[in-house]
Amino acid sequence: MLTEKEVETYHNDGLVMSSYTLPEPLLEHLRGAVDKLIADHPSIRPESLSGPHNPWGQSAHLMGNVDFLEFCQHPDILDMVEQVIGSDIILWGSMLFAKPAGDGKAVPWHQDGRYWPIEPLETVTVRVSIDGSDKENGCMQYIPGSHRSRKLELHEIDIRDDMALGQRMAEVDDSKAADCILAPGGVSLHDVYTVHGSAHNRSTKRRADYAIRYMPATTLYDRSDDHPATVYAREHSPNMNYQERPIWLVRGKDRAGNDFQRGKKI
Repeated sequence: MLTEKEVETYHNDGLVMSSYTLPEPLLEHLRGAVDKLIADHPSIRPESLSGPHNPWGQSAHLMGNVDFLEFCQHPDILDMVEQVIGSDIILWGSMLFAKPAGDGKAVPWHQDGRYWPIEPLETVTVRVSIDGSDKENGCMQYIPGSHRSRKLELHEIDIRDDMALGQRMAEVDDSKAADCILAPGGVSLHDVYTVHGSAHNRSTKRRADYAIRYMPATTLYDRSDDHPATVYAREHSPNMNYQERPIWLVRGKDRAGNDFQRGKKI
């Protein structure tokens, strides 16, 4: 689904905005699932709906549903993922970032993988725009090429009511920042090391994006008790249970000895 030029852009910039757009019936189905998820969890800020694909609720105590799980395995999405991480693919996480009109929270500059239990750290995020995402309603911004060093920069804990993430990079040169602008149904892919963030949504329109996390099945989802991701979650996000989170082999073969049964309820 990605052109050769788009694959090259992904590897050079750490993010690509695909020319692919979800078919309208699929987008409408996904939008309905998003609206229901938000309505079913009024006590959780819509910028922080973690794990909608997980129907058993081990991630942030959110009860997801099969609509999201089925969408994460859509062939069009997996075809694009395969082009950037290979043919052996594991679905390990997802999150709905739905910034309400008027008071949508910002996301500070960060790298995704600072506290993720993946060894070695290789994963891609597919971001699907539900409403349309632009500068006015707080689209994602990124630093092209910031992924190339393949290292995690220093992050600081900074928990604030107006921020959807409690960690931020200590130093960022945002002079080269670019906007990830997506039409409704638009799709972007970004690397785990790519520096990115977003502003508040002060506009009159919602900005909802569904982010799906895939890792190559050559890497291990580490469930050990002393992994930094588990330690961080225990101290700062007690509802986030990385050890009991289920993962799915959605294409190809597992080549790292991953546990696909833990966390699943039969």
